[in-house]
Amino acid sequence: MAVTHSYNRSLLETIGAAGRVDFKGIRYVSSGMPRATRDGVSIYYEYDEGDGAPVVFVQGLGYGRWMWRWQREAVAGDHAVIAPDNRGTGRSDVGLPPLVPRLPRKLRAPVLLKLAGYSIEGLAADLEAVLDDVGTRNVHLVGASMGGMIAQQYAIEYNRAKTLTLLCTSHGGPDAVPVPEETQEHIFDTPKGASERETLRHRMRPAFNEGFTNRNPHLIDRILEWRLEQDAGEPAREAQAAAVLAFDVSDRLHEIRVPTLVVHGTNDRVVPVENARLLDEKITTTRLELVEGGSHCLFVEDAPRVNDVLCSFLDDYD
Repeated sequence: MAVTHSYNRSLLETIGAAGRVDFKGIRYVSSGMPRATRDGVSIYYEYDEGDGAPVVFVQGLGYGRWMWRWQREAVAGDHAVIAPDNRGTGRSDVGLPPLVPRLPRKLRAPVLLKLAGYSIEGLAADLEAVLDDVGTRNVHLVGASMGGMIAQQYAIEYNRAKTLTLLCTSHGGPDAVPVPEETQEHIFDTPKGASERETLRHRMRPAFNEGFTNRNPHLIDRILEWRLEQDAGEPAREAQAAAVLAFDVSDRLHEIRVPTLVVHGTNDRVVPVENARLLDEKITTTRLELVEGGSHCLFVEDAPRVNDVLCSFLDDYD
């Protein structure tokens, strides 16, 4: 029987009395530049040493390692941390047929959708290659959005997951509540005449609450810098989107038998909160945490609360 905790969200409590997120002083040190290889594609990951079982942070669609910086700081020292770049993201290889990235977008998108895109099964296999390279046998697996899909697939197909934490994600398939059409259009829209930075700012608006972005302009500017440096390029982002669209483990969730934490914001305009309730219903051992008013990027906006819930969950099973 799942236990549900609903929070009344307080921005002052969440982002500090000054109404701004403090992103200064976040530090983590990784060992070298390790890589794993699967099917000839090199997958980059960072490994931070720590005392407890490793926590593996899996990125969302197109997002780089920056998205987990608050959670990595929260678990640092108490746990080792493994942070891979998904295929096509950051320092990992793109792994697409050579001609596909060169195609005009109008031609490339349907090719990726129907023929040459990634799959969540393949991205989970990339993750297994990383964990095999590290040599760890038991991990706490944490995924958000597309990363949550990869985490579900991984927990079904492989046996290293000790616990599962799923943020702002879905089990996919026709029973899932889809991304609203207006959001889909917004996150893939390219405003006429916009620079790359302006396009990124435009596309990520649905992922944050408007009040948060208005109160934290310097943080949003910093996130844009991180995204320009670490995020997936357009062809890889489209290939990842193809994987998300084809994902469906709705009839296999009973195969997940590890303790599972589901965290979702009630104001998620990308992956509606009803998807969290569906996961809670279909996975046997779940704990559902709803963050009242939380956005899709609640791991940024509500980082202190997400960190508290995550660390408490990890403590229960370490």
